[in-house]
Amino acid sequence: MKTVILEVRAPSEALVDFAHAWKSGRAQRSARISFASPELLWRVLTVRRWEILKAMCGVGALSIREVARRVGRDVKAVHGDIKALLGAGVIEHAESGGVVFRYDAVKVEFLLEAA
Repeated sequence: MKTVILEVRAPSEALVDFAHAWKSGRAQRSARISFASPELLWRVLTVRRWEILKAMCGVGALSIREVARRVGRDVKAVHGDIKALLGAGVIEHAESGGVVFRYDAVKVEFLLEAA
């Protein structure tokens, strides 16, 4: 099962880990998509966009029309959400057309600390 970890961490921390993995020549154990703050994560991953990811988990490339059908929403509204998920790097354009979420599962990690 391919799992992606959505995490909250400073861009500088993510770059340090990337550079370390690059120098060592070892791939990371899990795919990770980092957000700079919890607020940014929740702004990008709204309830409706979570529904889209759930519908796309493990199914391969889908047209936007098919995604809209699977979530029971208007194509135009789903198109806007797809654009946001593409812009955040959560989903990708498929080589065959349409869009793809390349993972079977999603794990979210972040630490909430006292101010």
